Amino acid sequence: MSDAPAKTEDLGVGYKRPPAATRFVKGRSGNPRGRPRKRHREIPYDTVLGQMVTIREDGRERRVTAAEAFVLQLTRKGLQGDSSSARASLAAIETARASRSPPGADEILRIIIIGYGVGCVLRILGMGTKRNPLDKEKVRWELNPWIVEAALARLGSRRLSEAEQREVVKVTRSPEKISWPEWWTERG
Repeated sequence: MSDAPAKTEDLGVGYKRPPAATRFVKGRSGNPRGRPRKRHREIPYDTVLGQMVTIREDGRERRVTAAEAFVLQLTRKGLQGDSSSARASLAAIETARASRSPPGADEILRIIIIGYGVGCVLRILGMGTKRNPLDKEKVRWELNPWIVEAALARLGSRRLSEAEQREVVKVTRSPEKISWPEWWTERG
């Protein structure tokens, strides 16, 4: 019995030895109130996208919300041929429309995104190849040799000027593979 009081004395208060009354008790939470509610809030999209920004259109400045400026920029890029921007702007517009529709209005809307512009058609039909698609300064379409030969065959007796011939050679993917007509002077 003399050992029991000695052990209690060794358990004194100090560094890494809190008072016995405040130590963790088995079965009781160390955080009795728990995590506060609404501690992890969502990103404040409404606050950020609701801010007013100044944009310049046709040399004139006007103030719009950041959300509107974002959709305008996506739409502009989409109209210039950027298909991912076109899809994103259509999705943003559709989200905005869906948020405005009255609840209970069950409406089925089907959006079909079709690539547009000459470039999409050239690629789909195998008539052309896009060169340097990631570099905005160097991007260009080159016509495949077979389509150039087919177009030249359709000319009949009509002949192209030297400037037109240079332009055709410049936009042809492999001009050396084409069997040019006898009257053709520009070979590239």
